[in-house]
Amino acid sequence: MTTINPQQPLVTLINVFTVEPEDQGRLVDLLEEATGQVMRHLPGFISANIHRGLDGRHVANYAQWESREAFQRMLTDPEAGRHMEPIRQIATNEGYLYEVVHVEDRPSGGPRLA
Repeated sequence: MTTINPQQPLVTLINVFTVEPEDQGRLVDLLEEATGQVMRHLPGFISANIHRGLDGRHVANYAQWESREAFQRMLTDPEAGRHMEPIRQIATNEGYLYEVVHVEDRPSGGPRLA
């Protein structure tokens, strides 16, 4: 389960893919498939959240791993590589690892979006 908490010693991959608008849906499908069939079964995987850009050209993956080492192991996993190959054929990406340093929540009872 996704945890956004500065006290949790996790690493977060924020990976933004750029794709032609006609390929955005396929990219989402490929990321969901790679996550469901491979990533979630790898040691150190915590969660993945795939976001479709409203501009039609971007897809972001917010993924959490137990450690930098677990993430690095995923990068060398042959099965993960096979699932990422069709993604590389239709999209470019920029991804970086982060750690949570601050979280601010709306006060309980505060105004909600309609």
